[in-house]
Amino acid sequence: MEKQEFLDRYLVDRRGTNSSKWDGLKGKFGEDGLLPMWIADMEFKTPEAVTAALQQRIDHGVFGYSFVPDSYYDAFQNWMETRHHCKIEREELRFSTGCVTGISWMIHAFTEPGDTCLILTPIYYPFYNVVTNNDRCLATVPLDYDDGYFTMNYDAIEKAIVEQDVKMFLMCSPHNPAGRVWTEEELDAVLAICQKHNVLVVSDEIHQDLMAPGGTFIPAVNVSGGKYRDILLILNSATKSFNLATLIHSHIIIFNEELRKVYDRFASGLNRTEVSVIGMIATEAAYRDGGEWLDALRQVIHDNYIYLKECFAAELPGVRMTALEGTYLPMIDLRAYVAGNACQELIQGKCRLAVDYGQWFGEGYDGFIRVNVATDPVIIKEAADRIIREVKALADSNV
Repeated sequence: MEKQEFLDRYLVDRRGTNSSKWDGLKGKFGEDGLLPMWIADMEFKTPEAVTAALQQRIDHGVFGYSFVPDSYYDAFQNWMETRHHCKIEREELRFSTGCVTGISWMIHAFTEPGDTCLILTPIYYPFYNVVTNNDRCLATVPLDYDDGYFTMNYDAIEKAIVEQDVKMFLMCSPHNPAGRVWTEEELDAVLAICQKHNVLVVSDEIHQDLMAPGGTFIPAVNVSGGKYRDILLILNSATKSFNLATLIHSHIIIFNEELRKVYDRFASGLNRTEVSVIGMIATEAAYRDGGEWLDALRQVIHDNYIYLKECFAAELPGVRMTALEGTYLPMIDLRAYVAGNACQELIQGKCRLAVDYGQWFGEGYDGFIRVNVATDPVIIKEAADRIIREVKALADSNV
């Protein structure tokens, strides 16, 4: 599917639909009338195969208790094998209502109150709360940053693990908001440290399908031929890939049999819900028939990112766009032009944009913003024009 065909068929106006992104601006930012480029969902309808499968179930009219059919496992396993060269056995798969919920369950199942969990910052802000709100201690190690590119500091990671007695590492892969798709060498290095110190690794791989065109995602379990599978707890979902966030359906993958037993004992004590039949139907249809849609989406994301990057390079050469190897959520480093504490006044007050601010993701990122480029190219152009205009006006006023 060509990019323009994708836009013509799937671009949609979300205003007036109780959209958090569009209709919830006042609650989040204190005012309406902003151009929304925050929160990680898209202005694109899900694939027609998904809506057709949902409509068929809606027409049936019954939403009672349901089990996961063989066809679902087949679609998921085939997707993982063909897209990511990753073989998942049926018995290794469990279900959750979302990846952040899955992180919480992993924390409860495999650590005790007072234990320490490690995160690498900047990171999606619920990673902070899911640790501290569950009475665990939080260890943070900042990623190294150089000219728009984030990398792991292995010495600092190992130092934190040893000195703070870390029990669990919460890894974001691909990383939000750093935009990195970790290489196998990078994953091998950090997983080796965790294995050496008996640290369990929860790998949130929700953005696994959203690489830049030509990019390759390495599932953690594939690293070094599966060398680290016994310490891995993998979380993934079709929700980011296919714009299904509120259908409440995601995966937990546990390879080690003893860890599965521990998790199953924990889960048996929860007030458990059934698998969301709507989420299950949508996900199966997406994995079975959504590949062409996803590939076209990835091109839209890439082109929007490149447009922003080239505009800033030409008009505001001090701006740095972080690498977008994966996700659709690059950060923009505006510190060459605006003091961190004045960033929100510039972006919201002058540019009239709603974005995620760098300090939401960790200390030291004032002056960064995170933007969502999985949207209409017209919105991307308007956002670029506003930022360039207002930053230049600010620079002129300071002369």
